[in-house]
Amino acid sequence: MSEAAQTVLVTGAGQGLGALIAAQLHAAGWKVAVSDIDLTAAQAVAEALDASGDTACALALDVAHHASFETALAALRDRWGSVQALVNNAAVTVATPVMEIAPEEFQRVLSINAGSVFAGCQVFGRHFQDNGYGRIVNLASLAGQNGGTATGAHYAASKGAIATLTKVFARELGPSGITVNAIAPGPLDLPVVHRVVPAARMAAFLKNIPVGALGDPTYVAATVAHLLSPAAGFVTGATWDINGGLYLR
Repeated sequence: MSEAAQTVLVTGAGQGLGALIAAQLHAAGWKVAVSDIDLTAAQAVAEALDASGDTACALALDVAHHASFETALAALRDRWGSVQALVNNAAVTVATPVMEIAPEEFQRVLSINAGSVFAGCQVFGRHFQDNGYGRIVNLASLAGQNGGTATGAHYAASKGAIATLTKVFARELGPSGITVNAIAPGPLDLPVVHRVVPAARMAAFLKNIPVGALGDPTYVAATVAHLLSPAAGFVTGATWDINGGLYLR
């Protein structure tokens, strides 16, 4: 199956890394559903990819709600007949100090970040099982591997959970021709990182990265495309580290 015959949903694609992933996949020939809680942002990205709507569309998707994934899948089946791939990218980044995190904030971050991956993998995984083929890539994080240094404990915990969920769904869905993988980026050259690490601290921050630089988000997007390709059928349950040497194993 070629990329030209496939459709992918990317969550949290109204800006940042999600928008770059959507653009990378569209350039490779995919039909791309750009989803985001901010429909206006998703529409701007989708229209920039294909104003006609033939190969790109926008969907309002609140990943905190399981039913939203059901609605998105139904909309895409009506529009393009089927879906072959899912990129669980949407997340909230919160840097509250661990001793100051309120229980409600902890639950919200876990629900959005890890809960959305569970919901997406389950809903789209069932669809992929029916078709005997599918690709899922979940965006984890270095924070979920090293406990987080510039992010909150709830964010780090949620990203660790994503790596575990990736293994669980890979084992469950593998016999049906479906692969499930994760990517764990370190700090990337994106606005969200610059918000967490102020300019005054950036030079010192970079000194702690073995390669001495922030990561290129377009490379992460290219890695997503690689893992979604039909040729990547022997890779599943893996978490790919792209972190400049901050975490070695």
